[in-house]
Amino acid sequence: MDAMSDNLASNLAAPAGGPAPRVAKVSRQTAETQISVALNLDGSGQAQLATGIGFLDHMLDQIARHGLIDLNIQCQGDLHIDGHHTVEDIGITLGQAVAQAVGDKKGIRRYGHAYVPLDEALSRVVIDFSGRPGLEMDVHFTASMIGALDTQLVYEFFQGFVNHAGVSLHIDNLKGQNAHHQCETIFKAFGRAVRAALEFDPRALGSIPSTKGSL
Repeated sequence: MDAMSDNLASNLAAPAGGPAPRVAKVSRQTAETQISVALNLDGSGQAQLATGIGFLDHMLDQIARHGLIDLNIQCQGDLHIDGHHTVEDIGITLGQAVAQAVGDKKGIRRYGHAYVPLDEALSRVVIDFSGRPGLEMDVHFTASMIGALDTQLVYEFFQGFVNHAGVSLHIDNLKGQNAHHQCETIFKAFGRAVRAALEFDPRALGSIPSTKGSL
């Protein structure tokens, strides 16, 4: 991790009387991938990304910019085989980091949604920080590859994320002819939906947004 990562995860002070900083650092080491993730959920959209798959870096940058999340992801994966382990394991590690940073979820809005267009493409993403992992994804990509990213792996990325972030996630590509546009609208909408769900509700600060009393 470099200076940006350290700033994200340690050099952030909570405002007086305010919530604790929502930051996390997570590493995942396997025989297939070595991944480090540092993030600040209350950032300004800075991103430092090196996954070995250029188009995946571009999509992760969309999450950072549109979610206003400062994000540093570094990955060394077995790309000589294919991109599967890299993409899935980044989703897993990012999910772990988000879950760690969110904490007990007191005061958050919990639900978020966004519609995002890009030229002819339009996608909708709806998220619930429910504590229950679930993914419903209705996307039919018009190409099998976007750069070096196999479009089948977009599902694997989000499946890894929801399983470890503990969220319910619905992703629908409503329109689109260009696979790049389809994918970009999905990741932009995801970033926007996450941002909306994790905003603090000034009318409910300190309370859990659930009748159960816990999430």
